[in-house]
Amino acid sequence: MLTDLESVFRCLKSELGLRPIYHQNTERVSAHLFITLIAYHVVHSIRYRLQKHDIHSRWSTIREQVAGQCRVTISMSVKNGEMVYVRKSTRAEARQQVIYDALDLPRQPGETIKTTMPIK
Repeated sequence: MLTDLESVFRCLKSELGLRPIYHQNTERVSAHLFITLIAYHVVHSIRYRLQKHDIHSRWSTIREQVAGQCRVTISMSVKNGEMVYVRKSTRAEARQQVIYDALDLPRQPGETIKTTMPIK
């Protein structure tokens, strides 16, 4: 359990940009610890819910599996002199769908957003 905890903290510190730390006052040290503990609780909650669905992967493995899905923005200029921007999520792959289903999350998070702006 300790090895797993250390692994998660190492991963989180890298992701959140929390390494190396050279804080020089107590409030910043406390804030750093608070953010790290909140992040760990989120990770623990996610992994607990996944374990209920017989998914026992390490945090780094879960991150790698869902990393392929992202939000993209497509920009197009149209004949009337405007730019159209469409922002949406890519489709989830099978390995991602398993995780999303276990966590009761939508397979395509976020809605499609279309914005039109005049070209300057």
